[in-house]
Amino acid sequence: MTLQGSPSIDMLTANMDGSRILVVDDDADIRILLSDFLEQHGFAVTAVADGVAMDQALAAQTFDIAVLDVMMPGEDGLSILRRLAASGDLPIIMLSAIGGDIDRIVGLEMGAEDYLPKPCNPRELLARVRTVLRRNRRQTSEPQVPAGQRLRFAGWQVDMGVRLLTDPDNVVVTLTDGEFRLLRAFIEHPRRVLSRDQLLDYSAGSDAESYDRAIDVQVSRLRRKLERGEMGDELVRTIRNEGYMFTAEVRPA
Repeated sequence: MTLQGSPSIDMLTANMDGSRILVVDDDADIRILLSDFLEQHGFAVTAVADGVAMDQALAAQTFDIAVLDVMMPGEDGLSILRRLAASGDLPIIMLSAIGGDIDRIVGLEMGAEDYLPKPCNPRELLARVRTVLRRNRRQTSEPQVPAGQRLRFAGWQVDMGVRLLTDPDNVVVTLTDGEFRLLRAFIEHPRRVLSRDQLLDYSAGSDAESYDRAIDVQVSRLRRKLERGEMGDELVRTIRNEGYMFTAEVRPA
């Protein structure tokens, strides 16, 4: 975490791998609370106290999202929001002790992606951050599986166009929409360890639940349906403290 209590930069810990978040809030306790919580969930966080320190941070590196307080001494959050919205595409979540509908609407109309009243639950902020990042994530450079392609893996066959999955005995296996999106994410990234956040990014719709355990439940359901194949429960392998890996080779049918 990088924490700034003044315009000068005070390095506290090294950034972790992951999306980069800029937290701008004049309350040091809130900066520490949010930074620690977000870093525990894999984000690299820089926390600053005001607009001057924010400009320094933005000049030093790029960020994937900013969390911006409204009520700050000097340049207030709405003025900073107006400035950032006009100059770039950095998604912004506003935090404000003023939680009225009019203030929220003003913030959203000025370009904020989301608006949370203070004090906010850090877990709710985490869910909002993930949702905004998914909504604004740039298109990956990796090739996607064509919608109409038929593929084989470990004796299974899947028709991506009609979402039809058949087991090694040619029996159709019914998948929910969420299970199919998860299977597609695994098929597009075979033999790679995917974290829960990556699986959320690759498979979840914009209205999907944003918590890690939602992916665990979905993986468990999909794994049970795939157990009848030759690889059994090894087809989707749990990688301790990292995520999941789809172990089969994927080929055109």
